[in-house]
Amino acid sequence: MPISRLPGLTLSSTTMSILEAADAAGQLTLFDSVEQLVAAAAPADECSEDGFYTVGYDVPNRGFVPEAKVCNTTNGIAANYLDAYMRRRDPECMVIADDQNTDKPTFSKRFGQEFDGLRNETIEWLKTQPIGCFFFKSGVPDKPLDAVAICPANAGFFALGLALLQGITPVQQVLDQADSYYHEAVVYVAPPFRHTHFDGKQVVVHNRRFDDSTSLHELFSYNLYPGPSAKKGVYGMLLTMGERAETPWTTAHCSTVQVVTPYENVTTIMHEGASGGGKSEMLEHMHREADGQLKLATNTVTNDSRSLALPRGCELHPVTDDMALCHPALKGEDSQPGSLSLMDAESAWFIRVNHIEEYGIDPQLEKLTISPPGPLLFLNLKAQPNATTLIWEHTEDEPGKRCPNPRVVMPREYVSDVIDEPVSVDIRSFGVRCPPCTRENPTYGIIGLFHVLPPALAWLWRLVAPRGHGNPSIVDEGGMQSEGVGSYWPFATGRRVDQANILLNQIRETAGTLFVLIPNQHIGCWNTGFAPQWVAREYLARRGSATFRPTELKPARCPLLGHHRESMQVEGQTIGTLFFDVSKQPEVGTDAYDKGADILRTFFLEHLNHFDHNELEPLGRKIIQACIENASVEEYESLIPQV
Repeated sequence: MPISRLPGLTLSSTTMSILEAADAAGQLTLFDSVEQLVAAAAPADECSEDGFYTVGYDVPNRGFVPEAKVCNTTNGIAANYLDAYMRRRDPECMVIADDQNTDKPTFSKRFGQEFDGLRNETIEWLKTQPIGCFFFKSGVPDKPLDAVAICPANAGFFALGLALLQGITPVQQVLDQADSYYHEAVVYVAPPFRHTHFDGKQVVVHNRRFDDSTSLHELFSYNLYPGPSAKKGVYGMLLTMGERAETPWTTAHCSTVQVVTPYENVTTIMHEGASGGGKSEMLEHMHREADGQLKLATNTVTNDSRSLALPRGCELHPVTDDMALCHPALKGEDSQPGSLSLMDAESAWFIRVNHIEEYGIDPQLEKLTISPPGPLLFLNLKAQPNATTLIWEHTEDEPGKRCPNPRVVMPREYVSDVIDEPVSVDIRSFGVRCPPCTRENPTYGIIGLFHVLPPALAWLWRLVAPRGHGNPSIVDEGGMQSEGVGSYWPFATGRRVDQANILLNQIRETAGTLFVLIPNQHIGCWNTGFAPQWVAREYLARRGSATFRPTELKPARCPLLGHHRESMQVEGQTIGTLFFDVSKQPEVGTDAYDKGADILRTFFLEHLNHFDHNELEPLGRKIIQACIENASVEEYESLIPQV
């Protein structure tokens, strides 16, 4: 579709200059649908004899540098990066190019120069390329963020990922509102600059051009892995949009599911956490053994194991997978005063499948990906042209070492029982990846099967948001890291204090919610995988969202962990105190537990220092001071009473 088909449409001068240059050279494609992008991702007439399409670019002094190999499969498009580093998100990829308020690294400080020169160089390079362009919307339906994506035409698989995740707006729909249309965001994709300017590293530059005459959020993606830009980059745009609103709001980093028990009770659970914290897994059915049981845990010292027989699991109605709009205008069905309502911020889900290592682990997802209603995008999976891509066959980073971050981009409309409307939240859980903890090797892996947190403590956990043990989604930094402020801080462009205040006000206004903390991977010396959150989900849904009676809970030995059960019954089976109070495990004991608690407390104090800011709400300062003074659980409860 030529640029002349856009009469009367107002776009930024930079965007128009790129489109006009590509159009004049006969190299512009305006995409109207996902189907067009699927055809462009691995064009049949440009594939090699073996059926692969190589995406790459001419780089000065290096010649042609291949980035990815892409192929058409029976169930979608599959892309594999040739550099193992590009198969996961680099947590240091974001920089800010503008002079708006920010706590993030700026382009000028990191690279020793202003961004204007590189910005112009990027625009001029794009003018020489065949260009693929499409329009999309993001944000709340009644007032979305209108945006444009501009990509090199050969990066069709990247554009497809962005279009699946954010949706695609037909050109005619944009033209129908041409008199009033103006895009407020734009994504520019320029992969070769990764090699010419950034030493091969992933870099995503946010340029917020907000003044009296301009309101435009520019995002420059200098890599082809969609995680930092097509997904998390757009996430940053939404967070910026919420910060600037008259009544500030946020986009939570969470999955959300309505759980329907065998007794037809409905409980809505919002599960937050850093990357790898179990968000996608909260939407999954339990991974059962061959005999139908759920393996709860295996002891890493004695090799003993524990299993549960749950004849019938709850029905799961997914709402969100990773990003949830928490706009104050949203009201879920049966919404009550003091409850939080949310809806999905995405049109598709970026599902990690590293835990699916063989056929039969997740039959529902396996069936859906093998024979989907429409094309999917697969990343970091072994794929062959015109064959079926299988989600348990992962690309290897090196011989014998699987890539820890295989992904599938799944349109949410393909997911059975998915809920499109806003929902009201009953339970807010927070997931943490935990290492094993033993007497010989004390760690912070002291979190029991689930803990009940006072609202003030729930806020603190969202400020420090530990990324935790063995994170599969990002480049490993080693040790315990923080994703901070709701666990979405890596994607935010502004200041920590602003997001901390937004979250504090949100929690204070919804203090009737039940807040829980759930580990995955390990409970003390027991290897658990994601079984704790599946068991907690089944138990809490069956129990309902009512507040626990005081006699049902015990203050944890570590005050940062709130309260825990002594034991609990699920479908007549008892889970004992060893899985709730890790200090009772003979392989751990109180000394190792207390050392783990010290590690956790030190981590909190280190990262809460970031919020020593005179614009933090007074209540927030009181809560942080309570942590510094090693407050009891009862003291945290008094700071934000649970209604």
